[in-house]
Amino acid sequence: MKKNIEINSLQEYLSGFIRILIDYSPKLISAFIILFVGLYAIRFINRLVKKIMIKRELDPTLSKFLADSLLWALRVLLFVTFISKLGIETSSFVAILGAAGLAIGLSLQGSLSNFAGGMLIILFKPFRVEDTIEAQGVIGTVKEIQIFVTKLITPNNQTIFIPNGILSNGVIINYSVEGIRRVDLVFALSYDTNLQKAKEIVLSVMQSHPKVLKTPEPTVTIKSLTDNAIQLAIRPWSKNEDFAVVSSDILENCKTAFDSAGISIQPFIRDNPK
Repeated sequence: MKKNIEINSLQEYLSGFIRILIDYSPKLISAFIILFVGLYAIRFINRLVKKIMIKRELDPTLSKFLADSLLWALRVLLFVTFISKLGIETSSFVAILGAAGLAIGLSLQGSLSNFAGGMLIILFKPFRVEDTIEAQGVIGTVKEIQIFVTKLITPNNQTIFIPNGILSNGVIINYSVEGIRRVDLVFALSYDTNLQKAKEIVLSVMQSHPKVLKTPEPTVTIKSLTDNAIQLAIRPWSKNEDFAVVSSDILENCKTAFDSAGISIQPFIRDNPK
């Protein structure tokens, strides 16, 4: 008897479930049709927008950001349309989403600052990808400008991520904008040195180097007279990509030329503590 009642109850539940499924199936089918068609349409629109931006030669970082923003905006719109078609009340969902967005925004104030900094960098372009910059105490080549951080590769191949918030609000030295760069070197020579001869040697070294630019002309001047030495300021110009090579070669070649001419480089003398 009890078993028959359980079977009848199960049959009633099953019949009710099938009836609800049949009644609800048109909404379910139409909702999933909208979902699949919408996903395909979003991919098509995203590819089309990217092609248009590439054709108009927009900045790659800005193009990626705009394409990603459009992609997520369309996905959110599709999701709201999907749940609305299923019969779920969207007004309460939007209210919950807004409250969650407010809470997330308050807890991620630093990230929002980085987002705003990223937007400023993308719009005003103080530097571009592959530029060599100095910022926040580090020097490196820009490899990627993301929305929240900027990726640098240092000369010793370290990867550094700088938050865009502090990057956009700090001092940025861009070594790549002008295309050429001056090498600033200093030699400390003895007071017994024939300065005219030393300057001629340095100028000859710089002028004979194939990667030192003729214009602007390299210069050598007296920087200062210290208690122990005469400091020569040696300033050749080079292309950005030749900066490290020129700096190293000029130091080495000047030292070799000074040795051949009998000119001694004054060693640094530390004051004796009292």
